[in-house]
Amino acid sequence: MKLLFVFIGGGLGSVSRYGIGILAKQFFSGNFPLGTLFANVISCVILGAVAVYYAGKDGEMTKALMIAGFCGGLSTFSTFSYETLDLFRNGSWFIAMMNILISTVACILILWLISKYPIK
Repeated sequence: MKLLFVFIGGGLGSVSRYGIGILAKQFFSGNFPLGTLFANVISCVILGAVAVYYAGKDGEMTKALMIAGFCGGLSTFSTFSYETLDLFRNGSWFIAMMNILISTVACILILWLISKYPIK
């Protein structure tokens, strides 16, 4: 049953990521891969909130749906890596390095802040 929840969550997360990418391209221009950054940041916020809320509580199905499924489908290290490599290949070294720095620091910082200062 848990696999079904992961499957459903993953599909919903992937569709959400695709939609975020489309919206980012409509509203923002430039080489910076904002759609992927937004998807990864949103995923970290959701993952952190669910993990903190369910810490020490029963909620295996919800965690499977949201953390492994939805957040796994929404976040995308492979797309982040591909887009960053593409920026390097196109000579956009500064944008590529900023993508690595902003994406990594923002996502880790978000998870740290949520775990350190949980909203109760």
